[in-house]
Amino acid sequence: MTEPNGGTFDVVILGGGSGGYAAALRAAQLDLSVALIEKGKLGGTCLHNGCIPTKALLHAAEIADQTRESEQFGVKAELVGIDMSGVNSYKDGVISRLYKGLQGLLKNPKITTVEGTGKLVSQDTVEVNGQRYTGRNVILATGSYARTLPGLEIDGERVISSDHALTLDRVPTSAIVLGGGVIGVEFASVWKSFGVDVTIIEALPRLVAAEDEESSKALERAFRKRGIKFKTGKRFEKVEHTDSGVKVSIEGGETFEAELLLVAVGRGPTTANLGYEEQGVKIDRGFVLTNERLHTGVGNIYAVGDIVPGLQLAHRGFQQGIFVVEEIAGRNPAVIDENGIPRVTYSDPELASVGLTEARAKEQYGADKIKTYNYNLGGNGKSQILKTAGFVKLVRVEDGPVVGVHMVGARVGELVGEAQLIFNWEAYPAEVAQLIHAHPTQSEALGEAHLALAGKPLHAHA
Repeated sequence: MTEPNGGTFDVVILGGGSGGYAAALRAAQLDLSVALIEKGKLGGTCLHNGCIPTKALLHAAEIADQTRESEQFGVKAELVGIDMSGVNSYKDGVISRLYKGLQGLLKNPKITTVEGTGKLVSQDTVEVNGQRYTGRNVILATGSYARTLPGLEIDGERVISSDHALTLDRVPTSAIVLGGGVIGVEFASVWKSFGVDVTIIEALPRLVAAEDEESSKALERAFRKRGIKFKTGKRFEKVEHTDSGVKVSIEGGETFEAELLLVAVGRGPTTANLGYEEQGVKIDRGFVLTNERLHTGVGNIYAVGDIVPGLQLAHRGFQQGIFVVEEIAGRNPAVIDENGIPRVTYSDPELASVGLTEARAKEQYGADKIKTYNYNLGGNGKSQILKTAGFVKLVRVEDGPVVGVHMVGARVGELVGEAQLIFNWEAYPAEVAQLIHAHPTQSEALGEAHLALAGKPLHAHA
């Protein structure tokens, strides 16, 4: 008996999140036929359960803080409370508008969108609901899920994941956040702004441990000032339910109690039971292994996004999706430099970075070859107007280019676009120092840092 046939395409894409839909759109531009398979909503985690909804919550949190602190600017206002139904309505409205826009973009005659759970059944075929879609090329883009720890069961009520946290219909009185990475500190920041008593528990020695150590320390200082408690360097041991919520025990016997526990220990790759290994695709701890050109080494199968080891960021997924399609089309795109991908943590204060940390730069080039400069935002007019504290830190190779930019402060995520150009174009401090930055803007802080590192500081000490 012949299997029902969904057709043959230039590219079959399994997963319609950031990496998958970017690949589909670029393929259509290059006149390639596409089958885009998605079991949930197009846009994936980022649009529906990640980047967009969390940043909407963080903006609502910023409004709450501005209202609470408005008198220092001479504006009298009172924060009456947080209406979670209103916050969620605002958040869902943002998602809905972007989702409609994405659906419109994907209504392209070159793109066939297929709803359902797909499985790789041969090196060139994905099966969905009994239909088989054959691709001259296959792109695996199945994304990630909110991880937990062995023995730690997420019940969705007292022990929750980030997915549950995004749809809470109330503001909890207290919360423990297990995990001090990007997801954990962003939720801790939101909840503190909403009036929640928050404690972060992190097994590593510092919060946002992947960032430069000075950035971590600055965030920790800011969190202490805001009243966000945290315990680092201690492993989680167990959670127990109490009459009023949960009791968490960590290494050494210390316990913490709160209304709920948010498990924010990172995201795992969604690759199980999808037929990958059966077709010879190599998997390591759930991640799909590829070469630098994102090829799996099997047939014409590529992989992009969160299932490929490295930074789990939507914009990395976008770029990888575009890269793979251009590779398929024979355009020989330049290999993506993971160090050149900008990173932003949208807490209060924000952290933004690109390139190497000081520690990694010293490992790579030798400690005697690395110079750093830290420009304090105290000398930046716009930052003083905003009443934000922080810095721009540059890491450079002696007599060479800038190899790392690390920033802390309100709105510094908006500066990382210029920072990534500096890193990716291998700019020398003296070259950036020639560029004129508008006054008064926070972008001046980047210019001032490069002026100082080039030996001609303006609003900074030498």
